[in-house]
Amino acid sequence: MPTLKDIMTRDLTTTDPRATLKEVATLMREQDIGNVLIMDGETLRGIITDRDIVVRAVAYGHDLGSVASDYATGSVFTLDAGTDVQDAARQMAQRQVRRLPVTENSQVVGIVSLGDLATRTSGGADEQALQGISQPTI
Repeated sequence: MPTLKDIMTRDLTTTDPRATLKEVATLMREQDIGNVLIMDGETLRGIITDRDIVVRAVAYGHDLGSVASDYATGSVFTLDAGTDVQDAARQMAQRQVRRLPVTENSQVVGIVSLGDLATRTSGGADEQALQGISQPTI
């Protein structure tokens, strides 16, 4: 059974907690990605997505010079690299998480997206669990 370590992306794009929304958006454009991890040294402080920038900042007319970490999701849910892919899919669905930082020895070593679970596993992860990530909670 594959683990998160087998499918995670190891090439992480990170920024420090003082980066601006514009700086983060520029990183996203340059790297062709939709999320950036906010790190304080080796400590994960948050994750910000392109959607966070649009919905939490731009839609309200906030200045692009604002500190990005103010718009990020803090207390980020992570899983250990040794976690079984099926278990990860279920936990992501339960928490409505589309991007999952992966850790080893409490250090962020990779990231797994919903798409990774669907495409990088033989036969895909638990389809029912993956569908649950996109469903509104009632």
